[in-house]
Amino acid sequence: MTDSDPTARKRWLAIVATRIAGAAGAVFGLFLAAKVTVLWIQILGGAILLSALYMMAVVPRSLAHKWRMPDA
Repeated sequence: MTDSDPTARKRWLAIVATRIAGAAGAVFGLFLAAKVTVLWIQILGGAILLSALYMMAVVPRSLAHKWRMPDA
């Protein structure tokens, strides 16, 4: 079986890499929010957690949409 698009695997890997990076960021933010006793670092951890969750939800979908659309 041959691929019709040779860059499809690279695109898939980029989407998976963004999901993994988002998950790692979410774990880091959760760690900061839960384990650190300084208030502003806890707030920073919460912000990192929320932004990582947002990144996990939006970036892979937008990349897939960008690559699905034909060039105009």
